[in-house]
Amino acid sequence: MCYRHKLILSSLLLCSVAFQNTFAETNLTPKDTLKLSLQQIWQQAELQNKSVKISQLKINSSLENLKDAKAERLPEINTGTKYARISNLPIYENGILNTPSYFPVLHNYFQLNTEASVVVYNGQKLKNQVKEEEVENQISSIEKDMTVSDIKFKATAYYLELERNLLFKDLVNANIHEQQKRLDQIRELFKHGVILRSDVLRAELSLSKQKMLLVEIENTIAINNQKLDVLIGLPENTFLNPSEDVKSQVDSIKLYDEYLTDAFSNAYGIRISEKETELKQLALKIVKSGNLPKVTAYAEYGYTYPQIFLYPYAGALYGLGQAGVKISYTLSSLYQNKHKVKSAEIQAEKQHLIHSNEEDALRVQVNEAYVRYNESLKRVKVSEENIHQASETYRIVYNTYFNQLALLTDLLDADTQLLQSKFDLTSAQIRAKLEYYYLMKTIGNL
Repeated sequence: MCYRHKLILSSLLLCSVAFQNTFAETNLTPKDTLKLSLQQIWQQAELQNKSVKISQLKINSSLENLKDAKAERLPEINTGTKYARISNLPIYENGILNTPSYFPVLHNYFQLNTEASVVVYNGQKLKNQVKEEEVENQISSIEKDMTVSDIKFKATAYYLELERNLLFKDLVNANIHEQQKRLDQIRELFKHGVILRSDVLRAELSLSKQKMLLVEIENTIAINNQKLDVLIGLPENTFLNPSEDVKSQVDSIKLYDEYLTDAFSNAYGIRISEKETELKQLALKIVKSGNLPKVTAYAEYGYTYPQIFLYPYAGALYGLGQAGVKISYTLSSLYQNKHKVKSAEIQAEKQHLIHSNEEDALRVQVNEAYVRYNESLKRVKVSEENIHQASETYRIVYNTYFNQLALLTDLLDADTQLLQSKFDLTSAQIRAKLEYYYLMKTIGNL
């Protein structure tokens, strides 16, 4: 045996040992195995994903802010008490430079009072502030729905990627089995002196490459599985076995205009933009209310000792109550609020342009998602035709090789093309699924 052949055999032996060691390390034995459908993955993600939980806390916070804004419309009630020591009362009958006479006073002073007030009118400022918090709460709810949709799509991508690699694993295992059988046949031909040893070495090298490819796929499966576990809140050692049928595709039975209509009604970005526009209008109304008068109804009652409110004074406890209406107007608002109103008007106009820009962007996104989805369906059909052609090519080259009418390199190329065409079909089916769910996410239906 020549030196070159010895070197090749040594390399193959080392590769085989490395493969066995690597496979032993990556052939994980998960603690739990769950066979879940995509719907079940979505349900788990919606319940356990941390980003969704954060969005829910934001909703709870905005709800408390709404309750606080509504509480501002309730009467304001205050109570207080006061005690003081009163000094003697000097009376300067002959001027401040002369000795005064002193008026006798009671030195202990005590007061206890309670008052309540409620704003009757202030340019509907409180009413608009309540509406503002209601809109903020609605935005938080839409943002949560958008977060759920994003997590669902991300989980879908991980789920389909996991399923794609599991299908790749099955294809590579089948190919390894086929190559092993073919290698046995080639070795028999070599024993009978029909072919050269180089053919045996090439076949062994091709088989070793496929085994290494299997290791890579196993590693990718483990990585994708962990990503999906973390995303949907499962223990990291839980192995997920997808049950989605990638061969079943949902045809795009709607036209682009129908998808676009759905998007303008349901897309999360558009709905948030609409609410943001409403917020700017409310902010403008709140600023304008600063130029209007404020009307407050009030009532108060209190006890005071001694009675020095009305003459004649008396060294006794007395009670006094009053109720009425206060009207106030801030004259400085005529010039101090002017620029605030102008700024709020500019912000409202800016938000209208932002909303219009959001609509334009949505049209582009829906169109792209629609075109890519239909393109993916066509790719599936082309991949199915390619498999038929690659299978026929492999069958012809296989027969001609073992009849000594073709080279081994031709057979290995045909085998690689057949496996690649199967990979392409699986990838096309997975991509078609993913493009469909992206379209649903874009129009707000995921």
